[in-house]
Amino acid sequence: MARKTAAASASRSSSPSASPAAGGAAPKAKALAAGATELGAELVRNMQTLAGASVPMPTLAKLQAEYLHEAAALWNRSVAQSGQQGASDRRFAAQDWAASPAAAHTAQMYLLNARTLMQLADSVQADPKTRQRVRFGVQQWIDMAAPSNYLALNPEAQRRALETKGESIAQGLRHLWQDVQQGHLSQTDESAFEVGRNVATTEGSVVFENEFFQLLEYKPLTAQVFERPLLMVPPCINKFYILDLQPDNSLIRYAVEQGHRVFVVSWRNPDPSMATKTWDDYIEQAAIRAIDVVQEITGAKTINTLGFCVGGTILATALAVLAARGRQPAASVTLLTTLLDFSNSGILDIFIDEAMVKLRELTLGPDSPSGGGLLKGQELASTFSFLRPNDLVWNYVVGNYLKGEPPPPFDLLYWNGDGTNLPGPMYCWYLRNTYLENKLVKPGAATTCGVPVDLAAFDAPVYLYASREDHIVPWDGAYLSNRALAGPRRFVLGASGHIAGVINPPAKKKRNYWVAPAARANAEPPASAQQWLDAAQEVPGSWWPDWAAWLQSHAGKRIAAPRTPGNRTYKPIEPAPGRYVKAKA
Repeated sequence: MARKTAAASASRSSSPSASPAAGGAAPKAKALAAGATELGAELVRNMQTLAGASVPMPTLAKLQAEYLHEAAALWNRSVAQSGQQGASDRRFAAQDWAASPAAAHTAQMYLLNARTLMQLADSVQADPKTRQRVRFGVQQWIDMAAPSNYLALNPEAQRRALETKGESIAQGLRHLWQDVQQGHLSQTDESAFEVGRNVATTEGSVVFENEFFQLLEYKPLTAQVFERPLLMVPPCINKFYILDLQPDNSLIRYAVEQGHRVFVVSWRNPDPSMATKTWDDYIEQAAIRAIDVVQEITGAKTINTLGFCVGGTILATALAVLAARGRQPAASVTLLTTLLDFSNSGILDIFIDEAMVKLRELTLGPDSPSGGGLLKGQELASTFSFLRPNDLVWNYVVGNYLKGEPPPPFDLLYWNGDGTNLPGPMYCWYLRNTYLENKLVKPGAATTCGVPVDLAAFDAPVYLYASREDHIVPWDGAYLSNRALAGPRRFVLGASGHIAGVINPPAKKKRNYWVAPAARANAEPPASAQQWLDAAQEVPGSWWPDWAAWLQSHAGKRIAAPRTPGNRTYKPIEPAPGRYVKAKA
């Protein structure tokens, strides 16, 4: 924006007849042309890399021989009618598949083909990223080609169609048309939920808002609260109420019950008016502004902070910016499934390269023809769903469309389908400076809000949580945050995945977590994530009580709970969860 304004001013002063638009058009056109040239060159390099991938001939011959042997064995069993073994794969586990020799043989041949194709993909000789891409592409094709996904090959769907006299097919078509109209695949009965009615119901108030976020303050549930409030920064690529689904699995409510005065950022779902907003805007006008407002409302000199996923990256960046300005507002920092060091970003890394980022910059970034654009929430949701296509895509294609069954109500999947947009310039900066160039972890390499970012500059103890089966933020990638931070660090590893690992209330008595043994609690974390795990102590149940005990040690003394939300300057605007979270992408 500054470059466009300067160009327009220069144009007006040097040529009275030139318009402001003309002054900014030439530099932008040059930037677009240069970017397009770079993009073309990078695409050529990518195609050359893929073309150079190959499978060694001895490996290929071995796989061919094994395939023919197993295929012949399957055929012989089928001809002899000796009975097909039931498939262990849950897609073919129903009795309908075993009862039909043709269906059973089809399922077994599919599984043999799938194994062979994946063995071929694993045998490709190429650089690691190319091999990952080949494997991912092959896996997507395999999952799509499963006979269970097609009515003509699915005996379960065929039986149901006969039993219902075709009504299941008619109902499936109605489900399909409904999903086409709403623009996404239904993973749950969305009519069963309403934000503010039966999800996001913890009592509170909106005490501040600007064009980026609303700040929610929750009503205390204890007579006294800790003197240091807790500010939670959720990811801006999702809505905050993953932290407040139901009263019995709400991390927000749990923190309030522990005696914390809790504030939460509820991000605005960007519309075209925010299409040019940048990463700097999100740091300055959202994360830093939220910190300031919480301090002003509570009078606390320091506050406890929590960031979840991208919200953790935003929070850590904001604290580094404030440290560069001479401020240390955080008494503690909790980072849940957060990447600061992006050198191990898991499966998402296969999508990120110079060509992909350059394409985004040319179409959505500040140098695009429109100066910015919106990344649609449905595009993000589809990307994440296809990271686990059998669970989050084809499972619902079969149930919703082939069998005509409505998906059951599930609050987490309702939240998962309630997508958000992102401003293109903000998204492009994030892609290039984190996933592509990994600048945040290099002191001074990235500049935000006019200052160089050094994550080691903010002086606060940190609680790092990761989930062991997380496919979005690999736990050993999250562990690398240890080397980016300077304060005391407590690393905790939970069971399950990106969401289920985090949302694990103690009352459920589910799963387990790992912590460093007491003798090493205050020691410097090992350099290797595996070294840490080898020495870690396994604890049954939820990690929440461990975090609560740690957080209490940084929360200060107890004081009388406030009778009303906000203060004279920041008065309640509306009840929580507020209107921002209800806006649809």
